[in-house]
Amino acid sequence: MLVPRRKLKIETERMTLRPPIHADFRSWTELRRESRDFLSPWEPSWAEDHLSRRAFANRVYWAQRSVAQGTALPLFLIRREDEMLLGAITLDNIRRGPAQTGTLGYWTGERFARRGYMREAISAVVHHAFHRMDLSRIEAACLPENAPSRGLLESCGFKYEGVAQSYLQINGRWRTHVLYSALRMDRRGRTDAG
Repeated sequence: MLVPRRKLKIETERMTLRPPIHADFRSWTELRRESRDFLSPWEPSWAEDHLSRRAFANRVYWAQRSVAQGTALPLFLIRREDEMLLGAITLDNIRRGPAQTGTLGYWTGERFARRGYMREAISAVVHHAFHRMDLSRIEAACLPENAPSRGLLESCGFKYEGVAQSYLQINGRWRTHVLYSALRMDRRGRTDAG
């Protein structure tokens, strides 16, 4: 098994962002279970064993491998004041070479939504990706009717780029998504004209 050279942690004003560990199982399961109705309109359908210990262990092993191989950055949002799990954010599909890009995905437990936690997490992950990982572009997609997620991305500096037809299966149906991106050296809308 590949092991990261150092423990990955990103600190924000109120949270520690870190990969999942086996000890997170109970808090993750409880938060996902209580937030199911809140999350299901926006997520792929859950597998039958989604909340099982075995599925969670596989998630932890995938996170360890992904971080070690540099292909993804799966992080849990842990509130420092009480060690409460708030949600998760993942920079996935990291591509090196000429692309230097990754795809952002995230979720928040219903009781922690709209309190600025995810805005704080996205800003920290984008900064880490641009300044520590040397990525050039971060992409994100969401359903067109998901106004809170669209507003969140825009407030974090992501810009609308277009539409992807039948982009992902969400809640059992192929759904069109709107695409956003953040660029390290963003020159969109600027010209060199004097």
